Amino acid sequence: MSDKPYRPNVGVALFNRDGLVFAGHRFASSGPELIDPATAWQMPQGGIDEGEDIIAAARRELWEETGVRTASVLGVTEHWWTYDFPPYDGPTTHKLAPFRGQKQRWVAFRLEGSLDEIRMDVEGCDEDPEFDAWGFFPLAMLPALVVPFRRPVYEKVAEAFAVYSAPLG
Repeated sequence: MSDKPYRPNVGVALFNRDGLVFAGHRFASSGPELIDPATAWQMPQGGIDEGEDIIAAARRELWEETGVRTASVLGVTEHWWTYDFPPYDGPTTHKLAPFRGQKQRWVAFRLEGSLDEIRMDVEGCDEDPEFDAWGFFPLAMLPALVVPFRRPVYEKVAEAFAVYSAPLG
C-alpha cells in the first residue's frame, strides 16, 4: 500500500438531449501514465480546490476542459470512489506525482446550450487542453473506452447515472 494520499477529484457526466454522454480523447501526454489510444477516452474530471463545493468544481472543470457553461445539474454521487494510478517513473514534478490516485465524486449535467459551446482549447483558461477529439457516446459504453485503472469507477458512474441516459422527448 502506498502512503501517498488520494487527490480529491470531481468527474463530470455531460448528457445531451439524446441521452448520450460527452467524452474526450486524451492527448497521450496529458497524464503521468502512458495511454493506449484505444482506451484514451474519458469524461471531464479534475482536482477539487481547497474548500470548493463539488458542483462548483464540476462546473469549473467542465468549462476548463470543454468550454461548456450552459448546463443544468441532474445529480451528484453521494460517495467517494477511488482508483490508484499505475506505476509511474516520470518526473516527480508532475502535478499528480504526490498522489497514490484519486478519490472522486461525480456530477451529472444536461447540456442546455448548443454544441458550438464545445471547445478543446478554451479561451481564457490557463490549463492546457487535455483532449484532441470529442464525441457523445452511450454511457454504458464508456467503461470499455477508458484506461483500465479507471474502469471500475466508470462502471459505478454508468450504474449511478443510467437514469439520465433516456432521450428527452
